Amino acid sequence: MDNKIGSVFGAKSSNVAVVASNLQYGTFNTNVGSATTGEVCIETGQQPLFNKGTTLVSGNENWGDSGMAENSQQTEDTSTDIDADDKNQCFSTGSWCNGVRHGALVTVDSKDQSKSKVKAEDQKSLRRLAQNREAARKSRLRKKAYVQQLENSRLRLAQIEEELQRTRQQGVFIATGIAGDHGHSVVGNGVLAFDMDYTRWVDEHQRLINDIRSAMNSQMGDNELQLLVDGVMAHYDELYRLKSIGAKADVFHILSGLWKTPAERCFMWLGGFRPSELLKIVGKHLEPLTDQQLMGIYNLQQSSQQAEDALSQGMEALQQSLSETLSSTSLGPAGSGNVAEYMGQMAIAMGKLATLESFLHQADLLRQQTMQQMQRILTTQQAARALLVINDYISRIRALNSLWLACPKEY
Repeated sequence: MDNKIGSVFGAKSSNVAVVASNLQYGTFNTNVGSATTGEVCIETGQQPLFNKGTTLVSGNENWGDSGMAENSQQTEDTSTDIDADDKNQCFSTGSWCNGVRHGALVTVDSKDQSKSKVKAEDQKSLRRLAQNREAARKSRLRKKAYVQQLENSRLRLAQIEEELQRTRQQGVFIATGIAGDHGHSVVGNGVLAFDMDYTRWVDEHQRLINDIRSAMNSQMGDNELQLLVDGVMAHYDELYRLKSIGAKADVFHILSGLWKTPAERCFMWLGGFRPSELLKIVGKHLEPLTDQQLMGIYNLQQSSQQAEDALSQGMEALQQSLSETLSSTSLGPAGSGNVAEYMGQMAIAMGKLATLESFLHQADLLRQQTMQQMQRILTTQQAARALLVINDYISRIRALNSLWLACPKEY
C-alpha cells in the first residue's frame, strides 16, 4: 500500500504541504482526470487531488484500499507527463474526500521565497550604493569649492604683492589699492595720513627748536628754558605716537623709513635713530661735564647698546624664521604645488610678521627712554644744547641728501 501511495504522490513532493488537524481520506474513484498544461488533477469525486509536487501531512490518516490498487498504474502514467518546471498548482481550501473539516491547504514555494528575499536585499543594496554615491558626489563638490577658494585667495595675495612692489618702486605709496578693495584702501589712507602728519610734525619741531635757539641766544632763565625743553620732549612723544598708529596701517612703511629722505634712511635703525650713536654725538658737544654726568652718560650709552643688540638679534632671528617658512616647500612657477599648503605657509608667515610691530614699538620705547634719561642727567642749559645738537645733525643729513640729488650725474 505505501508503495502505491508513493507512486501517486511521487512528483515534486517538496513544494506543497497539506496541513490539517483531523484528516481522513475516503475511497478513491477509479476515474483519472485528464492532464492539462501546467496542472494534473486526480478526480476523487468531490475535489481534485493534485499530483504535481504535493506532500500530504496529517495527524490521523485512514486510507481506503478499494480503489488504490486499480488506479495506481494510471496515476503513475499520468504523473510522468507533468512538466518538471511547471509552477501552477491546483489546491482546494474546502474538505477533501470528505476528510478535511478544519484544515486548509498551504502552498509553500521555496524558490519563490528565496528569490523574493534576494530581490529585497538587492534593492536595499542598490539604495545604499546610491546614497553612498550621492554623498561622495557632494563631498567632491565641497572639496572643489574649497580648492577654488584657496586658489582665488592665492591670486588675490599675488595681486596685492605686485601692487605694493610697483608703488614702492615709484617711491610713493599710492592709497588706491586694488579696485574695489576697501581694506587695502584703508591701509593706504593710514600710511598717507602718517606721511602728512609727519610733515606737519617736522614743521612744528623746527619752530620749537628755533624757540630754544632764540632763548639760548638771549640767555633766558632756566625756568622759561625748561618749559621749552619740556615742550620739545613732549613733541618727540607725539612722534612716537604717530609712528605707532602708522605701524598698524603698514609696519613696513615705518620700518623702511619711506617717510624720511633717502640719506636719512642710510642711518636708520628699526625705523629711527640709534640711541647709543646719538649719545656719542651729543657727548662731544656738551663739555664740560662733571664726572658724575660723564659716568651717567657712559652707563646710559652702554645699556642702550645692549638693548639695541638684543633687538637686532631678535630681528635677525625673525628674518631667518621667515626665510625658512617661505622656503619650506618646493619653489616653482605660480600655480604649481599644493594650493592648500601654499596658503597655510602664507598664514604662518603672516603670523610671524605681526611681531614686527612689537620690535618697532620696543625700539621707539628705547629711544624715548634714552632721551628722558639724558635729560635727567644733564642740566637745563645742557639739555637745551643737546636738543639743538641732535636737530643740527639731522638737518645736515637732509642737506646732504638735497645736494646729492641736485648734483649732476655722469653716465
